[in-house]
Amino acid sequence: MPPSTTELTRRAFLGSVAAGAALAATDAAATCPADPLSVCNVTHLYSVPTAQIVAVRNADDIRQALRRWPGRVSVGGGRFSMGGQTALAGGLQLDMRSMQQLVALDPVGKVARVQAGMRWRDLQTLIDPHGLAVRTMQSYANFTVGGSVSVNCHGRYVGHGPIVSSVRALQLVLADGTVLEVSPEQHAELFFAAIGGYGGVGVVTEVELALDDNFAIQRHTERVALADYPAWFKQQVASDPGALLHNADLQAPDFGQPHCVTWRRSDKPLTQPARLRSTQGRYLKEKAAIWAMTELPGGDVLRRQLVDPLQDRPAVVWRNYEASHDVAELEPATRSIATYVLQEYFIPERHFLAFARQMAALLQQSSTGTLNVSIRHAPADRQTLMAWAQEDVFSFVVYYKQRVAGAAQPAVAEWTRSMVGLALAHGGTYYLPYQLHATQQQFDAAYPQATRLRALRQSLGATRFSNALWDRYGV
Repeated sequence: MPPSTTELTRRAFLGSVAAGAALAATDAAATCPADPLSVCNVTHLYSVPTAQIVAVRNADDIRQALRRWPGRVSVGGGRFSMGGQTALAGGLQLDMRSMQQLVALDPVGKVARVQAGMRWRDLQTLIDPHGLAVRTMQSYANFTVGGSVSVNCHGRYVGHGPIVSSVRALQLVLADGTVLEVSPEQHAELFFAAIGGYGGVGVVTEVELALDDNFAIQRHTERVALADYPAWFKQQVASDPGALLHNADLQAPDFGQPHCVTWRRSDKPLTQPARLRSTQGRYLKEKAAIWAMTELPGGDVLRRQLVDPLQDRPAVVWRNYEASHDVAELEPATRSIATYVLQEYFIPERHFLAFARQMAALLQQSSTGTLNVSIRHAPADRQTLMAWAQEDVFSFVVYYKQRVAGAAQPAVAEWTRSMVGLALAHGGTYYLPYQLHATQQQFDAAYPQATRLRALRQSLGATRFSNALWDRYGV
């Protein structure tokens, strides 16, 4: 009998994965310049030429660097931002990646204090033996704690919102070298300005975090109609005390039906005994699969038939295992042609459906190269100065493939501004760690509180702390 269409599709997919894996194994050279003073962002699309980079190990190193350097200063951690938020042209960059020490750990009180350059994955290694887990973090564990605080990150955690809710205190070095302990009870204005402040008021050197218990979680998947999703989420996820993690994916090309993935607390036997993911994985198959889905004809069909079903398989794992994903899973096989980029938009619950439908139409019309849009939920943040969620919101994380040729940049900028405009028209805003394509008018509309941050920076003498983001929008 002749092979079925499904068998042919599977053969084509597996063959393409093999070819893509061979390409990934070559580890083609990145496009970042060789200049050690040029700070490259994670997309490798462009770099920021600094005048000096100083690796610091503690607050005293930072104080000395500030005393010696007469000009402006930026703060850099894992360098995962995409628009120069960690660097300043012609300035000094404080490289925080050597600040990796555990300052204190209270397993009984479930509190950890770490230097700001520690990565989440390193903290997980330290707290897992105590049966503890990070309360709130991104979906991937490579980011530094200080960088995560500076962008007020969030993840897939149900009901948690941004990281501010789990930060107990910060150590902050001000522009004049003063070292302050700030918290919701002590120097609260500085505390809530530093979280989500992108290094604009001072250098975060230590972070004190509330932790949670580590426990087993089980994956549950379901597909629902787009119009039904907000009500379904409230009934099936938000109201479930056992739900820990949740996201829903809208997939190209129609972005029409949420594929919902929820991890719930479970007492069932583990399907994966490892407590944490390996830090040594090369993820050749994952990279090759993404390449096949984005470069081959019918890539969306391959995904629906062969990749997505893997997410529907039963799985029971440790919370820390699911929280220790490595961004290497998302690395392109080569950046000589294209790279992967993110955008994110925060939309009030009441405008979910209208925004989702208009977003889908925009992405389809503009040939954006979008692979998928991941939906999360966050309750309102009424504390941080530069809050991105003034009310309860659904976040739309746009994951797309961008060509590295120069002509691609203005095209991406154009459709990005259309996306920002769409979010603003629905009472929403956009996230700031990504490429700086929004206009000044759009930034001012999305973040009117930036005028208060600007005034605070001036009162502190903190305008010497800057980066490409604050320079671009005059903060």
